[in-house]
Amino acid sequence: MAYSIDLSGRIAFVTGASSGLGAQFARTLARAGAGVVLASRRIEKLKELRARIEGEGGDAHVVELDVTDHDSIKAAVAHAETEMGSIDILVNNSGVSTTQRLQDVTPEDYDFIFDTNVKGAFFVAQEVGKRMLARSRGAAPGSFTGGRIINIASMAGLKVLPQIGAYAMSKAAVVQMTKAMALEWGRYGINVNALCPGYIDTEINHHHWNTEHGQKLVSMLPRKRVGQPQDLDALIVMLASDQSHFVNGAVIAADDGFGV
Repeated sequence: MAYSIDLSGRIAFVTGASSGLGAQFARTLARAGAGVVLASRRIEKLKELRARIEGEGGDAHVVELDVTDHDSIKAAVAHAETEMGSIDILVNNSGVSTTQRLQDVTPEDYDFIFDTNVKGAFFVAQEVGKRMLARSRGAAPGSFTGGRIINIASMAGLKVLPQIGAYAMSKAAVVQMTKAMALEWGRYGINVNALCPGYIDTEINHHHWNTEHGQKLVSMLPRKRVGQPQDLDALIVMLASDQSHFVNGAVIAADDGFGV
């Protein structure tokens, strides 16, 4: 007998959904049956993704979101719940980076990274989490009490790498944020976990792997390869599902052994 996970009837809110891992997460959750809210600043890209998901038989809605703007976060979450219903699953995926040595990081670089990766991620999770808490306490309507929050960190949050030190610091903060939320919200049936991908080939970095520096980096990896976005599909569906009810506060590395 085959084993399957069905997310039918659940609503997933995916930040940073316009490209890369965010787009892949959204398509994967839609294929598993969830209604998906696609959130990002790049509305036209989201509309293209929505059309693709709907063409595959899925259900998707587009909402504009700037995670560095608190009013934008509140408006996007409220709009999503008005259009699609209560959010059951949050994939907190928005993230940015810069490449430079620590001595060259400017205050503007630091704020650019931390405003999105830490502050933005926190307040998105807080806004969705407050609504999940209200439903769990019976103070707000909803067909599902509890919830699933998946914070997308990075293996760089577990293993510091040269020239992306500020990014690594920000993702380490996401790991601790995950544990804090799991500790406070777990009693209400809200499971909060962190997924820490390794090097993944996406449209943003695809050209890099064929450069001299990219090839040197690949040669340092345990199995001399980078991952593909679909390599994370099973993890994202599992963490979003009822079957993950005993997984809370976990920090899961999906890096092909690079952090070992």
